[in-house]
Amino acid sequence: MSSLVSARGVSKHFGQVRAVDDVSFDIEKGKILGLIGPNGAGKTTLLKAVLGLTDCGGDLSVLGLNPFRQRKQLMQNISFIADVAVLPRWIKVSQLLDYVEAIHPNFSRARAEELLRKTKVRANAKVRELSKGMVVQLHLSIIMAIDAKLLVLDEPTLGLDILFRKEFYANLLNDYFDEERTILITTHQVEEIENLLTDIMFINDGKILLDSSMDALGDQYLELMTSGDEVTRARGLGPIAENELFGKFVMLFDGVAREHLEGLGEIRIPSVADLFVAKIKEARR
Repeated sequence: MSSLVSARGVSKHFGQVRAVDDVSFDIEKGKILGLIGPNGAGKTTLLKAVLGLTDCGGDLSVLGLNPFRQRKQLMQNISFIADVAVLPRWIKVSQLLDYVEAIHPNFSRARAEELLRKTKVRANAKVRELSKGMVVQLHLSIIMAIDAKLLVLDEPTLGLDILFRKEFYANLLNDYFDEERTILITTHQVEEIENLLTDIMFINDGKILLDSSMDALGDQYLELMTSGDEVTRARGLGPIAENELFGKFVMLFDGVAREHLEGLGEIRIPSVADLFVAKIKEARR
């Protein structure tokens, strides 16, 4: 595999605040990576560094380029949707397509129009006449019509209802993603993207807490629901998190073999949301 994004000792400080603190990671081609973290964790700063919007310490390579010094070249192969799709409210949809066609060498107007025909977005409508969901559909149609190697999504479905969110991710998988493209997503709606991801990364206080493929999570982390006399035995195996639920105890284990938990209760692979909460609490302790 070849790394589309490679970071070694990347840091970004604002005064005494370490927004990104000496992080190292790789993002491989053909992956869908979820970058998950609480507010103020460093997600946005890290995305800005990847997109060349801010400089940083350490070594950062995106598509083989220095994102800050070679941003013009880099942006020909990156697409980006921010948490608020800021499009001029006065512009017509057709005029927006004219503009993108004129400035981006890898944009296919025919592809964008094909995608828009699947929506209720009219070519002669102005952006101000569209609902928020329709604006996101418009933005996504433009993005998916750009032949880019890396797509960065920063809270792309923020404020949308569940129908639009489901449709957004379905379109992303069915009409855009393939083994030659890579998608980087940040979101607080972890449960909705869990089944889409190939890889996961947790960030908190500027540090990477977890960097793993989704397939490897089940080998490293297990969740046990137990009760009665087995609770004490389970605690002796050192869970990283424990919660009581309807008289039963749910414990999350890191690196404890399944055979050591056999006979103590119900064993399952934890959800990404439960694992995220456990890792954040563990870090804060």
